[in-house]
Amino acid sequence: MQRHDIERARNAWIYRGQKRPAFALTPGPGQESVWDYPRPPAYVPDPRVVEIYAGDWRLAHTDRAIRVLETGSPPTFYLPPEALDLTMTRPSSQRSFCEWKGEAEYLDVLGSDGLIPNALWRYPKPDAAAKVIADWLAAYPDRLRCFVDGKPVRAQAGGYYGGWITNALVGPFKGEAGTAHW
Repeated sequence: MQRHDIERARNAWIYRGQKRPAFALTPGPGQESVWDYPRPPAYVPDPRVVEIYAGDWRLAHTDRAIRVLETGSPPTFYLPPEALDLTMTRPSSQRSFCEWKGEAEYLDVLGSDGLIPNALWRYPKPDAAAKVIADWLAAYPDRLRCFVDGKPVRAQAGGYYGGWITNALVGPFKGEAGTAHW
């Protein structure tokens, strides 16, 4: 992607976390609004226990995740490579591009129920602001079973997005019906 295309994509965002829009839900005690998250995204260490399962097989376990907080989206959890059983993965030809992080590469996962295509992704050479997650892995909770402190997370709608929805979040969330203009 050309530099001017990246700048155009970045400038297209209407909401940037400075002011919660009128349609955003108000968080209750112990909750966060995804509309208070910034853009560009923030990279926040999270000491809670994160586990990921491929079917019945545990793929990952850590208490050193990084949550990527970005306006309108549930956080994406990135885990250090050593937290995953990488023998259960294989490279995929899938690639995508984020205007804030750069080019992502994907991994397929072999789970107890068979092959799960493009279930994980990482940024091997991220843009400077995202260096903290270089080679760390994120998982799609609609393809793998993901848990935070023993509680299952729900997948962000839209297929492309990899946000983890917990009971501590309020939206609405990017990816749901009617959110394409965000």
